[in-house]
Order: sequence, then C-alpha cells, then structure tokens
Amino acid sequence: MIELTREDGLWTVTLNRPDKANSLTLEMLEELTRIATEAQDARALILTGTGKVFSAGADLEAAKAGLAKSDVWERLSGAIAALPCLTIAALNGTLAGGAFGMALACDLRICVPGAKFFYPVMKLGFLPQPSDPGRLTALVGPARARLILMGGAKLTADEALRFGLVERIVEGDALMEEARTLATDTLAATPEIAQGIKELCR
Repeated sequence: MIELTREDGLWTVTLNRPDKANSLTLEMLEELTRIATEAQDARALILTGTGKVFSAGADLEAAKAGLAKSDVWERLSGAIAALPCLTIAALNGTLAGGAFGMALACDLRICVPGAKFFYPVMKLGFLPQPSDPGRLTALVGPARARLILMGGAKLTADEALRFGLVERIVEGDALMEEARTLATDTLAATPEIAQGIKELCR
C-alpha cells in the first residue's frame, strides 16, 4: 500500500490504496515514517498518491481504535520536515484530516485542479497534530489557519493557491512531470549546497 521508487537520488513515495481513498492505517504510517527516516541520502523526495484522492486521513476503523490520537502522525511529519533534501507533495487529489501533516511538512506542495483541502479535527473531537497549526500558520497566516482548523473551511485548489497552501496547480496528467521538474536543480546540485539553501530558507 506504500510504494517506493529510487532513481538517481530521487525517491518517490506513493500511497496506493485508492479503493479506500488512500486512508492511512497504523502500518502504513509506520512504513512512511521508516522511509522518511531512512531517506537521508535522498537528493529529493516526492510524496504522492494514486486515484482521485491524495489521502482521506486516518482509516475509519483504525481511527476508532485510537489511531487518531497516536503520536505516529507527529513522528512522520517530523521525519519529513527533518530531511536535508528537497521534499515535494504532489497532491493528486483531496487532502484531508491527519494527512495534512505530511503535506505541511514538505518544502513544496503542488496539486491537481480538483483537489480540496479540509482538516475537520475540531468537530471530530481531536486536537490537531502538535506541529500542524504552526506549519499551517506559517503558510497561510493565523486567521486562515483558524478558518481551516476552527471554521471547518473546505478549500478549493484555487483558494489553496491564493492562500499560499500550495505553490502551483497542475493538470493531473502533468502532476508528476511538474514535481520532477521542480526537483531538477536540486538533483543537479551538490547535496551540501542544496541542504545549505534549504537551511537558509527556514
């Protein structure tokens, strides 16, 4: 359900559970965390999904069993954020719930025109992952972060672009090509220079 390809320093991680809207089980989250932790020699990493939804967040049955409150979400987003390479979330569709943490932890986010963005954590009775509000606020500002987390706003791709939540909207058949294009200069640079620029931009 998690696919990994590695080619010339480019790691591509794909959520492949389209029949369940790429909802995440504990096993999938642990596997993603392991990959992100081990990707220290990656020059660039692209995170994407199959089907029309990037991820609906926690698997429903797993959430009922306590996954929604697990620290694995924070461990995953922390591992992605700590990577020295360029990280790109290529959002093939809607981003919802706990899956927000993965995308927020990436350096860049691009999406297809039909993507929607919502994080209905408050009405479900949970706090967001500890680092998510800060990362979200850094991208969209405090009022818009509250609009999403407290107002229950469901953003369209155009609104996400206008808010600064995503950097570009790309037609679906060109999404991965655009992600690879964005990684081109980083892959061509020495790791030290790429990491240095990333650190300067923090």
